Amino acid sequence: MTESDTGELHETPLADVHRALGARIVEFAGWLMPVQYRGIIEEHRAVRERAGLFDLSHMGELFVEGPQAANGLAAALVSDPRTLAVGRAHYSMICATDGGVIDDLIVYRLAEERFLVVANAGNSQAVSDALAERLAGSRAVLDDRALATALVAVQGPASAGILGPLTDVDLGRLRYYAIAEGAVAGIPALVARTGYTGEDGFEVFVEWDQARPIWDALAAAGETAGLMPVGLGARDTLRLEAGMPLYGNELDRTTNPYEAGLGRVVKLDKGVEFVGRAALEKAARDGVGRRLVGLVVRGRGIARHGYPVWAGDRRTGAVTSGAPSPTLGSPIAMAYVAPRDAEPGTILDVEIRDGRVPAEVVALPFYRRPA
Repeated sequence: MTESDTGELHETPLADVHRALGARIVEFAGWLMPVQYRGIIEEHRAVRERAGLFDLSHMGELFVEGPQAANGLAAALVSDPRTLAVGRAHYSMICATDGGVIDDLIVYRLAEERFLVVANAGNSQAVSDALAERLAGSRAVLDDRALATALVAVQGPASAGILGPLTDVDLGRLRYYAIAEGAVAGIPALVARTGYTGEDGFEVFVEWDQARPIWDALAAAGETAGLMPVGLGARDTLRLEAGMPLYGNELDRTTNPYEAGLGRVVKLDKGVEFVGRAALEKAARDGVGRRLVGLVVRGRGIARHGYPVWAGDRRTGAVTSGAPSPTLGSPIAMAYVAPRDAEPGTILDVEIRDGRVPAEVVALPFYRRPA
């Protein structure tokens, strides 16, 4: 999904709320979205220390239902949704025949024969089209509700205390990567314990026209806890610290899961032929020509997307994402480099402007929330 059929950019059902809050609005993946309200660093720290409120209604919600829904998804995706218990979720990908990533996804099993697949905004239509093609002829129905479903998230250590009094879902029993049907502020909703920040948190799926009362209820409930609205800018620095890939940066159609260090998602032994299997079997067997690593910049400068990475006089790769880390207090980045340069502790150089700045390879993620 990029732009509407008329060429206009999409707006979420909370667009007026963001403007009223003074958000800076930018174009992102065919949508007009808030990038920040009070400032990226302040919003970032709110999520790490208290809680943040996110409008994620640009994401794509695709429901798959029917007697062969599980088998159909197992043949369409690299993971094996058949293994999910009802109420559980897992991270997945949909790949092309050459093993390149079309999109990374979260797959939820809502019932024995009903699944929710959540795609990135910019790839929602491509995923919908690919699933429709791959499920054709099976007893499984795809219902693309990307423009009928709103998604509001509350993330951070205070999130359970904020959401808990508003919902009949027992958050204490809702495990990480689980989902339950219930109500939030009296509104029918799906509540998932998932997120893209590295913190504990929840994502609330509701009908499109119910986004405003959900947002208002969460905002009011979180006021005394220091809840802040958070835009795409802090969402990006949060996910970078947590070592989570961003499609278009760490993942794309020229990248396979093994290069991204995500080979664990690929279930080659699931006993089902799936799109991209031959190419991914080869990558698993023969190895890859580059690996995704974390970098901590040890000199002055910020490593940005596309900046070259050097091992001595040899160019070894390029930065995929980079920013100052509000939590670590130093610039960090992710980059693809040659496998021989991927060992933690290796010192490489990032080309920043007209100079080279040393950067140390570190294991991902950069940040893990306290236990």
